[in-house]
Amino acid sequence: MKALMLTVAFFAFGCAGSAQANELYGEWARGDGKARVQIAPCGADICATNVWVKPGTPKEDKGDTLVMSIQQQNEGVYAGTAFDPKRDLTYNLTVTINGDRMTSRGCVIAGLICRGIGWERIN
Repeated sequence: MKALMLTVAFFAFGCAGSAQANELYGEWARGDGKARVQIAPCGADICATNVWVKPGTPKEDKGDTLVMSIQQQNEGVYAGTAFDPKRDLTYNLTVTINGDRMTSRGCVIAGLICRGIGWERIN
């Protein structure tokens, strides 16, 4: 689950320098300082790819990608599923963006195990 949250941030997809309020795409730093992700379109989905992982962080590597099938539900709120090909796991995922801050929450086992992680946009 920790690896999901790292990647989920996932993750920043795309246009960090010109990001508008509640923009999903771009580069994001995980709240614990152990990872950065790039979030960008990938085909019909959205991918969050680790672009930096703090040395010594277990089970996470630069280049790990989370494939998200999410749609905007409300202003700054996205929901759907995320697939982690490295671990062959699918998660229910909710991403909430408020300006330059993002929270990702992933759940497995029919929502019995959930974890959230905070992210900050890298400009």
